[in-house]
Amino acid sequence: MKVAQKIKELRDELDQHNHNYYVLDNPTISDYEFDQKLKELEKLEKENPSLFDPNSPTQRVGGSITKNFDTIVHKDRMYSLDNSYNQDDLLDWEKRIKKNLGTTDVEYTCELKYDGASINLTYEKGVFIRAVTRGDGVQGDDVTNNIKTIRSIPLVVRGDFLSNFQMRGEIILPLDGFEKMNKERVSQGEEAYRNPRNTASGSLKLQDSSEVAKRPLDCLLYQVVTDERKYRTHYESLVTARKVGFKVPKTILLAKSIDEVINFINDWDQKRSDLPYETDGVVIKVNDLQQQEELGFTSKSPRWAIAHKFKAEQVATVLKSISYQVGRTGAITPVANLEPVHLAGTVVKRASLHNADQIVKLDVRVGDTVFVEKGGEIIPKIIRVDLPKRPKEAQETTYATHCPECDTALVRHEGDAKHYCTNEYGCAPQITERIKHFIGRKAMDIEGLGGETVDLLRKEGLVKNYADLYELKKEQIIPLERMAEKSAQNMIEGIHKSKEIPFEKVLFALGIRHVGETVAKKLAKHFISIDNLMRADFETLITVDEIGEKIANSVIDFSKDENNIELINRLKRYGVQLELSATSIENQSDKLTGNIFVVSGVFHQMNRNELKKAIEDNGGKVSSAISKKTSYVVAGDNMGPSKLVKAESLGIPIISEQEFIDMIN
Repeated sequence: MKVAQKIKELRDELDQHNHNYYVLDNPTISDYEFDQKLKELEKLEKENPSLFDPNSPTQRVGGSITKNFDTIVHKDRMYSLDNSYNQDDLLDWEKRIKKNLGTTDVEYTCELKYDGASINLTYEKGVFIRAVTRGDGVQGDDVTNNIKTIRSIPLVVRGDFLSNFQMRGEIILPLDGFEKMNKERVSQGEEAYRNPRNTASGSLKLQDSSEVAKRPLDCLLYQVVTDERKYRTHYESLVTARKVGFKVPKTILLAKSIDEVINFINDWDQKRSDLPYETDGVVIKVNDLQQQEELGFTSKSPRWAIAHKFKAEQVATVLKSISYQVGRTGAITPVANLEPVHLAGTVVKRASLHNADQIVKLDVRVGDTVFVEKGGEIIPKIIRVDLPKRPKEAQETTYATHCPECDTALVRHEGDAKHYCTNEYGCAPQITERIKHFIGRKAMDIEGLGGETVDLLRKEGLVKNYADLYELKKEQIIPLERMAEKSAQNMIEGIHKSKEIPFEKVLFALGIRHVGETVAKKLAKHFISIDNLMRADFETLITVDEIGEKIANSVIDFSKDENNIELINRLKRYGVQLELSATSIENQSDKLTGNIFVVSGVFHQMNRNELKKAIEDNGGKVSSAISKKTSYVVAGDNMGPSKLVKAESLGIPIISEQEFIDMIN
């Protein structure tokens, strides 16, 4: 037999055995036999280097070292999910779904919400190419070498599936594997890991992939993302993915009604403790992929999916003291300092008390025994006080009157639950947090500069605001703690590169109160430059789509402040982009201003997102539901019949994709 043929047969056989063991949980040979075949393959590959294959089973043992994990922009954004905590939330979501689709004919899938680290796997021509962490949803870290060591992930797809696609899933650490790891660590005199989720997430960023290979990580998959229109439903795509080798849990349910969804949730709320891995809820999705396209996304979440969280675990502990944190906008948040207690796999020492009203509502006092839970199983919060256990000497809590950092008197505006420190340019935490916001991934995305370094730069007197960053020199940075010439050079290069960041992101980075990512895009598009925006009066601002009184007043307050005017002038001098580039406004017009469009169906010359962008670039507005205010429906193939009926009944013009293109050209 030829060597190449022998190597191929061994690779195929070992791939199948990996699948049998790690996906099907049905091994057909012993570990010893598997190891012998793997050694045989390793020997043949070593003797025949020209036949090397990066996706060979021999490459799963790791060995590559990754010093720096490259940042990769996701081809398709990884959105977060809206949460529901009770039946009413689900019924409201279903009502919105049916209203937006204009039909009652909707079926759903129910999947357990796995508690791990989200991952995006890219395949080209059926071959595994890249693995990227979720990151901030827009971009994440390339962890390909580490992911290759997880044997339940196929490196080559065999069978009738898709050619180019992404698989999304959760990297988890099964409970028995986690327990075994901890026993080994404790026996070696090391501290036990706290919980499977954080351990799984941390494993992805280990520099030595051979260390990752030693950990019993697994990957449970929950979504196929592709431009190929081969499958009609989400359920069909996942079932087929399972058939060709992906580990898609069999707990997925196809539900014909919301009642079946609720039954699934109640059933698994009781049975989840029997699972071999941690889960914190159920994800419900609209099954029909075309309906998913119809529903689209908000700025943060898909409209066609929602996560129902199981009731959070609660524990009792003692409130030792209350301290106060100062945020970027000067908002004061009271924090409960607790007797350390184990909660949902972590040790909790602090919990949010939100604001003065919440403290009064709970009547929480130092010395109280309090019940703590993780809100959405993420952020600890105090739920109630165990009043019978209250110490006799416990004093009623008096809210802080002055800033804990700079001693400025706190103010509370009418209708606002928060107290604020108004010392915007002299209060250390506000300065640090504003700069941290400025350098963040969704803002200026300055690589080589993190939160701890910002704090260090401020303490050393090198920066007092974000404009100061552009005057930093390498020679000033190198002497700082934990700094070297290379890291200093990376920081300076990252700051310089941020001058290329487009205006809408810069506008978000400025940290104007109430101006988030979406609002920043709308303001940038409407006003074109920072000068136009800062000259705008109240009446002009509120004419902009979705800009209300609160945002308008906040922009005006920012624009009048002498400190802000000076900061903007400095950023201009440094070359930061404070107006839209010619390229970004090249295809924009006001041809569609005042018109509201609903997009429905499958299109050929543009995909749905390109079509919606074209509407917005030309001044129009996109809506998901047909109403009397709708100006046009852009109809593609397989337009929802109920939408067609509604548009016709309201006399709304229905235009084709080509007619729309003619309209904007």
